[in-house]
Amino acid sequence: MPDRFAQKLLTWYDQHGRHDLPWHHNQNAYRVWVSEIMLQQTQVATVIPYFEAFMARFPDVQALASAPVDDVLSHWSGLGYYARARNIHKAARQVVEEFGGEFPEDQEQLESLTGIGRSTAAAIIAQAFGKRAAILDGNVKRVLARYHAIPGWPGQTKVLKQLWQHAEEHTPDERVRDYTQAIMDLGAMVCTRSRPDCQACPVQPGCTAYAAGETGLYPGSKPKKEKPEKTTWMLILEDREGRILLERRPPSGIWGGLWSLPELDPAYGTEELQEACQQKLGLDCAEPELIAGFRHTFSHYHLHIQPARLTVTGQSSVADSDNQRWLHRDQALTAGLPAPIRTLLTQPEQNALL
Repeated sequence: MPDRFAQKLLTWYDQHGRHDLPWHHNQNAYRVWVSEIMLQQTQVATVIPYFEAFMARFPDVQALASAPVDDVLSHWSGLGYYARARNIHKAARQVVEEFGGEFPEDQEQLESLTGIGRSTAAAIIAQAFGKRAAILDGNVKRVLARYHAIPGWPGQTKVLKQLWQHAEEHTPDERVRDYTQAIMDLGAMVCTRSRPDCQACPVQPGCTAYAAGETGLYPGSKPKKEKPEKTTWMLILEDREGRILLERRPPSGIWGGLWSLPELDPAYGTEELQEACQQKLGLDCAEPELIAGFRHTFSHYHLHIQPARLTVTGQSSVADSDNQRWLHRDQALTAGLPAPIRTLLTQPEQNALL
């Protein structure tokens, strides 16, 4: 084991690592799996309350598999990257239908489940079953890229191959459950993206990037591309009973499967919104009240959202269906909503334009 990497890391973990995270209690494959999916691209502090609420509602894989997808999305609302929620629901059903409700202990079988890749499968094997398996999440990539001074962006095949090789080399045969948590903790708490605390690092003496004074060079950054800018109208349509019209997003793509507000092409002018609502939705509305617009950034583009509130004056021709639903505001806020839509519906009056 080069430079006794694992031994030094485990000694540090015993004194400084995180031993009391919610998914460490009653640890099993289900709880480990849910935590790993939630932790993808999301920090621990953000995940903890979501994980606890999720476990309270879906205590085991059977409960998750039998739940409506809307319920799952509702408990994921605000956590972002909603494909994870749809995938976790599909995978739960696979576990129940294909594996009798028990998570397989085999790497290949775990990777056959929707949304589970090589590193997530390994984390389940190591943490839930205590078997040797190498992980390579974002924190681990950063630690190993610096320790071995591996140039390039980890998303590149050549770089990723080298990182996996080192991940396999360093993973010990003993205490693998602790080791996987330790190396994730090291990346999250010490070997951070910016301003790493190298003096507190247990493997600093063997770190190639530290020795060269070049920790900031590793890992390499993803090649940047300019994100396109898009614009849309979002309509808060309220009927005489005070209900708001929600529309379900398509199952794939941005906010897939979540409930959101009806949208209109930005080519419509403010004075054309009433006519557009009549033509597109069959709704007669009073003059629109504009609400302060805002920009929401997705992974591959910026979306400029211009909200408008309109009161439906006539009889609604839009009936509740699988893809459209009239809900009172408090009911709407319990639905699976994207975070910016939830914020908009919570206190729209504060954002009204004079």
